[in-house]
Amino acid sequence: MTDHVATLADLVRRPSVNPMGREVAGPEYLEGRVTDHLVQRFSAAGLAWARQPVAPGRDNVIARLEATVPDAPVILWDAHQDTVPADGMTIDPFAPLVRDGRLYGRGACDVKGGMAAMLAALARLQAAGTVRTKTVIFSATVNEEFGFSGAKALVRLWTQPVAEHLPTDTAARELVGGRPAAGIVAEPTELDIVTQHKGAVRWRIKIHGRACHSAFPERGDNAIYPAGRAVLAIEELARELLRRRPDQPCGPPTLSVGTIRGGTGVNLVPDLVVLEIDRRLVPGESPHDAREELIRRIATAVPGARIEHELPFVESAGLPEAIGGGCAEAIELAGRAIGIECRRTAARYGTNASIFAAAGVPSVVFGPGSIAQAHTADEWIDLDEVDEAARILCGLVTA
Repeated sequence: MTDHVATLADLVRRPSVNPMGREVAGPEYLEGRVTDHLVQRFSAAGLAWARQPVAPGRDNVIARLEATVPDAPVILWDAHQDTVPADGMTIDPFAPLVRDGRLYGRGACDVKGGMAAMLAALARLQAAGTVRTKTVIFSATVNEEFGFSGAKALVRLWTQPVAEHLPTDTAARELVGGRPAAGIVAEPTELDIVTQHKGAVRWRIKIHGRACHSAFPERGDNAIYPAGRAVLAIEELARELLRRRPDQPCGPPTLSVGTIRGGTGVNLVPDLVVLEIDRRLVPGESPHDAREELIRRIATAVPGARIEHELPFVESAGLPEAIGGGCAEAIELAGRAIGIECRRTAARYGTNASIFAAAGVPSVVFGPGSIAQAHTADEWIDLDEVDEAARILCGLVTA
């Protein structure tokens, strides 16, 4: 197999499922297998690398490929290691299958295909012996699918004051060496350049009641009833949001209830219902203000109910268009050099790019694959696009 195909297959056959906040365990969960594989790969290639612990069993991996000219800018290439769960897939999620120019498997599109393109580009640049006008910092971050904690740990390396340095960050901090000049985040963009995208604020709402036997329901306080009224208030606001900012390139702001849990048995009056909320923000919206708006709506709809809003487990203001700067132009030029037109576009989803941009690194989103195949039951990616992405990335460094 060619380098990008073999690299992608190696990544897909190593499960790195994000538990998505659930209390689950098993060999397919967390990113450790991919982390170890990347460390072995970089060691064998003679690249400088470091691990950055983020949470138990979850480490960012960082590698550095130096420019061959003095005073070269440093650019960040980032791809997340984790995937969504494989529940309900119609193919073997961790047995990469190549058929009709596609590779199938969980994460093939989101975002191990993008990671494979970056890894293939690093290997080609290292082997070619050509002039490299930029130093590349490659980061494989954890927990992008549920919290951005890997990206937040990475930006700590250039934003945290010296007095607050964590000992576990030392090796990674020395390798990065300071704030990169620009960032490219791998996501399935069909080789287009996402220059702006939505943010998100997500949190859990606990609606409390009082349990009792269902033979005497009047003696309890059924938490499902106020939860139902709260859900109706959420639905009403969700409809209103679709009419706000309809011309925004990222689409209008949105709101949805992602999960609802409550009750332990049909013969018990439930004392707790937990909702998980996903509020998507257009660039320029405040996560705090968006959350407060919904909190007020629910309080009005369910007066007197015992409702607890937990702190957000995801909070990102999105990627504003102006922050990408010259990075988009450089990708456009590198694409044209090999006959590919990389168009600028906006996205409704969120990425690590918003975290890097907020930390002072002008960032865009770029990679092979289509968002239409991400998270699907038969997830796949076009292998030619993976190769083309690698060629464009190489062109960025040798231009």
